This record gives sequence, C-alpha cells and structure tokens, in this order.
Amino acid sequence: MKIAAHLDADVMAKVAAETAARVLRETVQRRGRAAFVAATGASQFNFLKHLVAAPGIAWERTTMFHLDEYIGMSADHPASFRRYLRERLTSKAPIGTVQFIAGDAPDLTAELDRLNRTIAATPIDAAFVGIGENGHLAFNDPPADFTTEIPYIIVRLDEACRRQQFGEGWFKTLDDVPREAISMTVRQIMKATHVICTVPEKRKARAIKACLEGEVGPMFPASILRTHPSCHLFLDKESASLLKPATLAG
Repeated sequence: MKIAAHLDADVMAKVAAETAARVLRETVQRRGRAAFVAATGASQFNFLKHLVAAPGIAWERTTMFHLDEYIGMSADHPASFRRYLRERLTSKAPIGTVQFIAGDAPDLTAELDRLNRTIAATPIDAAFVGIGENGHLAFNDPPADFTTEIPYIIVRLDEACRRQQFGEGWFKTLDDVPREAISMTVRQIMKATHVICTVPEKRKARAIKACLEGEVGPMFPASILRTHPSCHLFLDKESASLLKPATLAG
C-alpha cells in the first residue's frame, strides 16, 4: 500500500483523481478499454469533481460498475447512490457502459444474478473507494465477509454505518436510513488491478488508525487493503492525524 497524506483535502482529492485518471488512460491505451468501480458518499465529492475534469480520458471506452446501493430506494431519492453518481459522474463524463445497481428492483435475486454475471465477465482495472467511520469497505460492515467469492451480496447495515449516513445529511432522521443494501464484496473489490482509496476528514481518523495499525481482519474491513499489490491511499491532515509517523513513512 502506498500512503499519501496532504494538508489540504482538495489537494488530496486532486492528486487522487490524477492517479485514477492515469490508470484509466494507460489501461485504455494498452487494452482498448477500461473498467472501473465508482464509490459514493461525502469522501468522494472532490475526487469525482477532479476526475471528470481530468484531460485525455476516453470515457466512451470505459465501463463503470456501481459499488453499493440501498435496498428498496428509488433512483431519484435524494440519498440514492444512483442519483449521486448521475449528478457527479455519469452526467459529466460520457462513460460507454454504466452498470448501476437497481436496489428497488422487484426481483432482487434476478438483479443480483445480472450484476454477478456481468462483473464476472469483466476484469476490473480500478476501484475508486473510501473507508467508513466504522472501517467498512463498501457496505461491508464489521465483521465483514472476507471469504465469499460472490461479487455482489445483500448486507445488513450496522448502527455505526447508519449513523454515518444520517450524520452526512442524506436522511432527515436515523429511522429513515435503510437497514439493508446490495454491496460489492470485499474479495470482489480486491480483484481490481488498482485501488484508489480517498479518505478525508477528522471523523475518519480512528478508522484509519485501526485499519492501518491494527490487525488485518474482518473487524476492520478496510484493513485488507494493506494486502493489495497496488493500493493507493490518499489522506488529508485530519484523517491522518492519529497515525504514527512510521505508518505514514511506510
């Protein structure tokens, strides 16, 4: 894992986006196409802003997979991750193929089958992710499933995860936050050739410390990124504030 900490959150996001853009450009040049995974949430605001502004990306030759989505939520709900990605990514970049998760599909089993068949046939070149306040990776809350090879599964959101979604302002009350979601699994995320992880803000500092300085294991789901051969973790001054100097030095 390569760790980079920047004083300013926007500078951090810009550097992360430049790394992501380089991966996409080089992959398209080498293979003719690129496939990537896009995350949502407050941590991705500035990253996506800079990514869609990056020059030279042949977006029409890319495929985007959606990381996670609430079950039972319409695509137009203010907290929908499909809406989030439409507003901040797919309406601004002419992505060739977009694979959204239909969390409100009338037949969730069929929707999972579709997603799992599609991604199984598509090598993922890059996963753009964040880390939750509880250390989750996608919606894989602790203790996360580190063993399943199924790409997408239904998960139950823990209380800390739901409080984070409420705290970020996506819902009017905590009771409004759904209790279940479809999430890309840990092992599927780890199959990406490159992982670009962007984590700003003080509220993430404890999770960052636990995931980087604690044991690698299901109780700290994002800790598994330490074992990825090409993971780039971008922190700002606040999210890195509890780390030992030796951790930042690699």
